[in-house]
Amino acid sequence: MKIKPIIIVSGEPYGVFLEIFFKTLNNKKIKTYKTPILIIASYDLLLKQMQKLKYSFKIKLIDDKFFNLNKLNNKNINLINVNFNCNKTFDKISSKSNHYITQCFNFGLKLMKEHKGCALINGPVSKKHFLKKKFPGITEYLASKTGCSGKEVMLIYNNNLSVSPITTHLQLKSIFKKITIKKILKQVITINKFYKKILHKIPKIAITGLNPHCESINDKNEEKKIISPAIKLLLKKKIKVFGAFATDTLFIKKNIKKFDVIIGMYHDQVLTPIKTLYEFKPINITLGLPFIRISPDHGPNNQMLGQNKSDPTSLEEALKFLNKIRVS
Repeated sequence: MKIKPIIIVSGEPYGVFLEIFFKTLNNKKIKTYKTPILIIASYDLLLKQMQKLKYSFKIKLIDDKFFNLNKLNNKNINLINVNFNCNKTFDKISSKSNHYITQCFNFGLKLMKEHKGCALINGPVSKKHFLKKKFPGITEYLASKTGCSGKEVMLIYNNNLSVSPITTHLQLKSIFKKITIKKILKQVITINKFYKKILHKIPKIAITGLNPHCESINDKNEEKKIISPAIKLLLKKKIKVFGAFATDTLFIKKNIKKFDVIIGMYHDQVLTPIKTLYEFKPINITLGLPFIRISPDHGPNNQMLGQNKSDPTSLEEALKFLNKIRVS
């Protein structure tokens, strides 16, 4: 049986992702995984950073059109080369890398469209330089590139507890108009389907309020107008939802044991506590695309570039998750 590889788009060339990738390959467990790994990056940059950071791997160059699935394994770095003019091994992040990053994503998406990969992982990119305010994040960028805009859902997954924000990378003053009954329904239904289909589990889902303590002096607050009506509609669909809950107490130990997923109204409302609880173990899964896409849950971290101090846990957890569910 042919096992399709996990396609990795290396992302920002002057982020810490290649360092994290090398550290992950050094993990003995990764070498035992049956699912091969195929990375899309610059050969020159990868080689320079590998040597500078004092790692040693054999690099196997792969032709994206004719690679043989049976000959891929994790003893080498399986690499599809994308040319990048890297005069410096490490440098500041700028828009000069945009063409390179776009090419890497285009290669990865092409392979996924041709059903040559089982899942897509991407390294982080600079929202400021690469996205240039066209998209709030890579979640929305990939949804647009795959014709799935509006269907995408950000799930920060952890085996013990996952979270999902209804609104993602928005300023606080902008979120109120974006929270709707329709959006809550779509998000919960998408997550529920993912847990049932991929994880073979019926999830218990908690939904937060928006205002402090789920209350407001205004009778027409969001809990009454939007969140509670959405929960009632979801209960009619036989989905196990609970809420709305005040976030200040929802994440205490005895409460989080009751749920598989907590859905919040905005980004930091749920990402701050999940990272406090589990640090780098959660992974960012985009639901609603034609394939499973995962991103390690951290940024390019240019400040630590070249220091060999970055934590590879999130990438390791992403590969562990994909090996566990055995996507094909």
